[in-house]
Amino acid sequence: MLGRARGSATSISEMCCDGHPGAILMDDEGWGYAAILFATDRCGGAEAPGRLRESPAKRMATIRKTEGGGFNIQTFLSRMGNGWTLTEHRAKQVIFAQGDAADSIFYIHKGKVKVTVVSTRGKEAVIAILGPGEFFGEGCLAGQVKRMATATAMSAVSVTRIQKTAAIRVLQEESAFTQFFLQHLLARSIRIEEDLVDQLFNSSEKRLARVLLLLANFGKEGKETPIANISQQTLAEIVGTTRSRVSFFMNKFRKLGFVSYNGKLEVHSSLLNVVLHD
Repeated sequence: MLGRARGSATSISEMCCDGHPGAILMDDEGWGYAAILFATDRCGGAEAPGRLRESPAKRMATIRKTEGGGFNIQTFLSRMGNGWTLTEHRAKQVIFAQGDAADSIFYIHKGKVKVTVVSTRGKEAVIAILGPGEFFGEGCLAGQVKRMATATAMSAVSVTRIQKTAAIRVLQEESAFTQFFLQHLLARSIRIEEDLVDQLFNSSEKRLARVLLLLANFGKEGKETPIANISQQTLAEIVGTTRSRVSFFMNKFRKLGFVSYNGKLEVHSSLLNVVLHD
């Protein structure tokens, strides 16, 4: 989990949207991201053109007009200027490592990111699996100087990197983004509380069932999705048990028809019986 080796992300230039057709691109998962105008091998990306430096009021008015009065994070991110960079990461590539300088936050457009920590004795644990529409690395806004965890791409990942100073500025100037970000923090807080209750009171079998349902997006809008690129060892570190116990329960779930394997792990709604049964 906690990778000690570092990988350098493919750095993409600052994003831009000037209202021209095709300025916002949609990938095959329905997530929009900004058209790339410049590319560079330098870590920080190319300087954004001067027309990106429009006033917050004008920028938000354009976004609200485009979205019919609602707030759309994809449109918002596409119109940001200096301090906002779109980066691509390959599977198993470290986005940032525990102990690195905490100088930015990230927003996931597509792919999944694993967040892990390691103790001073070398024990590793997975504390979160994050997907599209989620932020991570926001501890820097609360005074963290060093990263408390490592973030690693589980698959091909596209993220927007927001420098700390730029994030603070936009939180002060853009009320719609501030509200959106606050909703994210509240949702994350609730999820952490639920994880703690689950860890304290439920068996490892129930915890594994809950993790599988969450990874498959069960209960969220849209159809449940197959789980790809996750090992039994990773599941064991999320649940807080051994790999052998995970293997035992996965075989049990498969025999009972709760999960199935077809290239990817498919989780069925019947797995809820494990979570709800006392």
